[in-house]
Amino acid sequence: MTIRSKPLTFLAVGAVLGVTLTMGQGVVGARDNSGDVLPLDQLRTFSDVFARIKRNYVEDVSDEELLEHAIRGMLSGLDPHSSYLNTEQFNELRIGTSGEFGGLGIEVGMEDGFVKVVSPIDDTPAARAGMQTGDLIIRLDDKPVKGLSLNEAVKLMRGKPGSDINLTVVREGEDKPLKVTITRAVIQVTSVKNRILEEGYGYVRVSHFQTKTTADMLKAIEKMKSETDGEMNGLVLDLRNNPGGVLSAAVGISDAFLNEGLIVYTDGREEDSRLRYSASQGDVLDGAPLVVLVNGGSASASEIVAGAMQDHNRGVVMGNKTFGKGSVQTIQNLANGGAVKLTTARYYTPSGRSIQAEGINPDIVTDNLRLAKREESGIEPITESSLSGHLSNQSDAEEQKEETSNSDDKPNLAEDDYQLNEALNLLKGLTILSRRG
Repeated sequence: MTIRSKPLTFLAVGAVLGVTLTMGQGVVGARDNSGDVLPLDQLRTFSDVFARIKRNYVEDVSDEELLEHAIRGMLSGLDPHSSYLNTEQFNELRIGTSGEFGGLGIEVGMEDGFVKVVSPIDDTPAARAGMQTGDLIIRLDDKPVKGLSLNEAVKLMRGKPGSDINLTVVREGEDKPLKVTITRAVIQVTSVKNRILEEGYGYVRVSHFQTKTTADMLKAIEKMKSETDGEMNGLVLDLRNNPGGVLSAAVGISDAFLNEGLIVYTDGREEDSRLRYSASQGDVLDGAPLVVLVNGGSASASEIVAGAMQDHNRGVVMGNKTFGKGSVQTIQNLANGGAVKLTTARYYTPSGRSIQAEGINPDIVTDNLRLAKREESGIEPITESSLSGHLSNQSDAEEQKEETSNSDDKPNLAEDDYQLNEALNLLKGLTILSRRG
């Protein structure tokens, strides 16, 4: 397009934006397809800036490139999650949601122009390299992040499996930026892991919400039930550093523990963005106590599950305040083969609480502390049994001694994972109270 005069440019931009200029009955502006009046002065400013770039910028820039930049800016200025995807980026998004892709293994967003780590994904290069929730990435190799879009930064982080990338990271509590080298790999996300913590007490870790996550979790619980004679006293559902994922999986996980009631609803401007999801009959734990572990890396779908359990008094939410990502993004295909990722609604918990920028406050705040076992003096404490002439107990002393010895050989959960240890202790307390009731 050759710019010859401001009116011509203005009309050309108007045609590209799909608007019709109107002047009449005291209204001066432009109408979009919905009939709303667009501000004529701002459109003139857009046209003026477009012309100045074409005329004065140090390098020649095509009209198509300028207009794509304008579209990107229009979307990125709305919120951190709305964006424009060209054909290549749209294809990359499809690959990234398939459950297997090349990269580092971190869920990221933007904050103050830098890439912020929402959470590292379990068993990925980023997690093994020690990346943490809240880390700000300020350089990718030698390239500053400031000025890049989130899509551009993600593209730089992806690469050939086996290749290295050097991240410069700002972390709270550190005096200076950290240098972290991560070797890219094919990321295969296994969303559900499980194990028995103690007899009758199960543990399920959900690292990401994928299409098969609900089915995988139900299989894991059934497997643990078979290992505990078909009954479980309680379960810890670990959603720490879970950045979210597929909405249907969050609904399915919540439904597994609820017999009835609203799980989550969304509200937006369009009718099709107003949705409600409710639970069906059937509790996989048959009412046994549930503790949900969360932290600052628990986002989106994780917050839906935690909020539903909290509002229905079905489980105790323990840990730290969650991330607060309570908005819904819709991918809308475009005629050019690209797409728009647009925030179209907000999530709300069953009681009507908005998750957005608020997060879920745990019922019990438990920091992720590192404990060290205190050194024993080596001197046996004085008890009744050590007093001369004490009455003997009728129980088998040798059996008690063997049980004590065996318990000493067990790994100390409090040292390995303090929050999980506290969750287990809470489950035991809830089980004792339910039996007494």
